Amino acid sequence: MSVLFAFAAMPPSLLARTGSEQTAADQRIVFPASVSQGTLVFGKVPPGSEVTYAGRTLRVSGYGTVVFGVGRDEKGPLQVDVVRPDGGSESASIVVTPRDWPVEQVRGVPPATVNPPPAIAARIAREQAQVVAARGRDDDRTDFVQTFIWPVQGRISGRFGNQRVYNGTPKSPHSGMDIAAPNGTPVKAPAAGVVTFAAPDLYLTGGTLLIDHGFGVSSNFLHLSRLDVKVGDRVEQGQVIGAVGATGRATGPHLHWGMNWFDVRIDPLLVLERGK
Repeated sequence: MSVLFAFAAMPPSLLARTGSEQTAADQRIVFPASVSQGTLVFGKVPPGSEVTYAGRTLRVSGYGTVVFGVGRDEKGPLQVDVVRPDGGSESASIVVTPRDWPVEQVRGVPPATVNPPPAIAARIAREQAQVVAARGRDDDRTDFVQTFIWPVQGRISGRFGNQRVYNGTPKSPHSGMDIAAPNGTPVKAPAAGVVTFAAPDLYLTGGTLLIDHGFGVSSNFLHLSRLDVKVGDRVEQGQVIGAVGATGRATGPHLHWGMNWFDVRIDPLLVLERGK
């Protein structure tokens, strides 16, 4: 049986009820009927259910929240399979709405960061492997249910998913959202979490931080001029974690804020808009 309920208007408070506040409504299976590419999807299932999506068994919180990411190029429809605690099984089918992805021309980038020589390419591969490993955590924390805030205030100078062309050379689509801000501007944690990666000088991304928000959801902050936290630190929403810079492959000071669900890149702007 296919289960589809409208989810967009579901208040975050429903995701975080205590056991004493749960009602019969909390036994529903709730997923959105449709989502955009690059979305972080929230669902609600009876606590104790087993939920699978895209070959992965999802964590289910004590109050029945599940979360997963939809990639930039996902076509859909998506299928989420739920086995209730009583053994009954149901599925949700979710339509994926396509988005337009403009091409962005980025000029003035140091040539060695666009077409690096072999030794530098090997360094980049090693550094990126470390970042990928940090994104593989699946902590049983629900910091991701917070209403996310902007890490810095500023003009959006680069949007998630847009095709990037550096000095005339096409590269991978932009993996996050760039926010223009003066060098040294404090960067705040958009939601609580645990620092899982911190490096001051990666070749492409410069000063780099990752914060894990639980259930595979993480934020990354690139091109930082200063890091104020270290691996293992617990950070709270709004806490200063570093400062805006132009380190790595950058043409000027800005914050690159990216978000992932494990290896799936998601659009931070859509996460922000969820809280509106």
